[in-house]
Amino acid sequence: MEEPVFDATKPFLESLLNDQHVWVITPHLAPSSPEDNIIQQKKLLFQLFTQFRITDYVAWFYTPMALELTTLLPPPLVVVYDCMDELSAFKNAPSDLPEKETALLKVADVVFTGGFTLFEAKRGMHRNIHPFPSSIDKQHFAKARLSQQQPSDQESIPHPRLGFFGVIDERMDIDLLVYTARSRPDWQIVLVGPVVKIDPATLPRLDNIHYLGGKSYNELPAYLSGWDVALLPFAINESTKFISPTKTPEYLAGGKPVVSTPINDVINPYGKHGLVCIAHTPAEFVEGIEQALQNGDSPQWLKAVDAFLENISWDRTWEQMLFHINSVLETRNADLKQSSSIKKERANV
Repeated sequence: MEEPVFDATKPFLESLLNDQHVWVITPHLAPSSPEDNIIQQKKLLFQLFTQFRITDYVAWFYTPMALELTTLLPPPLVVVYDCMDELSAFKNAPSDLPEKETALLKVADVVFTGGFTLFEAKRGMHRNIHPFPSSIDKQHFAKARLSQQQPSDQESIPHPRLGFFGVIDERMDIDLLVYTARSRPDWQIVLVGPVVKIDPATLPRLDNIHYLGGKSYNELPAYLSGWDVALLPFAINESTKFISPTKTPEYLAGGKPVVSTPINDVINPYGKHGLVCIAHTPAEFVEGIEQALQNGDSPQWLKAVDAFLENISWDRTWEQMLFHINSVLETRNADLKQSSSIKKERANV
């Protein structure tokens, strides 16, 4: 279930089955107060469950703010809290988000975190918590290692190209981009992704910084194939303290050298294993790019990348997550059988 869209005169749910066989439910609401928006979504979700007679289900939360949407629903078999980021540190985060997270942690049967740093910060908050750092669809991003027809909005940009794909928001170190662009005017910085939560007018407008906007997941390998170096130019602040960028293994699967600021979950394991260059200062960032341009995708480095990524996949991640979910179900079923057995024994006494 997606975030609501406020474009309706009468609330309704849009239901689409995507190419991954996932039903995507989008609430379309009439603009109203935050309280009324919650009421509308609760009613729509209840109607959905009633229509499809949903009784046995897993409630999987990506944000604690969604917990109150489920109060009209039948009890779930398992409650999963998939904590991908420290959302309370993000710009414009709801003031009551920590309180809502505490409530979700109380009812959650199992908690997953989006990386090891976040796991260390949360591990004392729940009895059944497990880290799952970003995984990778290797075959999809490995297409970037092959010759690709360049997208029309990138093909005319000169080399060397330094690329980034992802959301452009308060987590990006804008000053670092300006420093890099001005230090090497012949380098072209290509930014692929939507601008979110910051005013686009505040972004630097230099001749060698190119904003190409958001692209689909299927388009990303083509853009990646045309870059000489991939960048992780994240600011070091509260909103990036716990992130584990999915794009790190995606860049590597595409065979591109990567230069990153010192993000904890990039330093360990990628920097630790020499797969990503970690730069602590703007000068080191530029120096790291220069070295990456000189060394390119060396056979020895690519061999180390492929060895590291060999056992990483979303399928493997899902298998491990499912194991923990099934463990909850098995324990609960065992407890029910034991309880039922005790009741029978007492009835016979």
